[in-house]
Amino acid sequence: MAGIGTVKVDALSAKTGGDKAPPPRYGPRFLLTRDKSESECTIMKLNELTDNQGARHRKIRVGRGIGSGKGKTGGRGVKGQKSREGVSINGFEGGQMPLHMRIPKRGFNNIFAKDYAEVNLGAIQKAVDSGKLTATDITQVELNAAGLTRGGKDGVRVLAKGEFSAKLNFTVAGVSKTAREAIEKAGGTVTVPEIVPAAEKAKAKHRVVQKARAADKEAKKAAAKA
Repeated sequence: MAGIGTVKVDALSAKTGGDKAPPPRYGPRFLLTRDKSESECTIMKLNELTDNQGARHRKIRVGRGIGSGKGKTGGRGVKGQKSREGVSINGFEGGQMPLHMRIPKRGFNNIFAKDYAEVNLGAIQKAVDSGKLTATDITQVELNAAGLTRGGKDGVRVLAKGEFSAKLNFTVAGVSKTAREAIEKAGGTVTVPEIVPAAEKAKAKHRVVQKARAADKEAKKAAAKA
């Protein structure tokens, strides 16, 4: 047998009526007889590809007359809660304990959890070696630009997985103990800015306002006595 593009299929063509048999549109005969480029091929073109029959189904349009078979009640039966809009019976099991109440519940979703993007020192070292990360002062901006992190609305945490030898200065929201040791061993530094919670900021602002009001009140009393 010669190459795929120049295979002769005399035996196959003989079985299907000799040279007058129409060229195949699919199957092994098509693969064996095709010896032209896509633009030259007259057997099949990409813009002529279609789904197999029955692969796509039209959405049933209910309530469009009795001739469709889904007219009038639209397949919902007659009367009752399920025949109307806004069904609230889903999950009801006739009075017995429903499934969503029978199964155990464990854990919870912490609505106060911080959203940190995590990156390992090994990934940072690879980025430095490949030239993706050229800066020496590393923040979340540089890590995002290098494609090492994404997301992390509360900042970046650096973890210690992998080998690390680059001398870099990190300013990040968090760092593990092992990662800090590895960075400092390589000659770099780690700075974790202190984040003051919003509640404490509000309390501090309230104290300042109270002191200002008290001082103003004392000044007015002193002015009245004078």
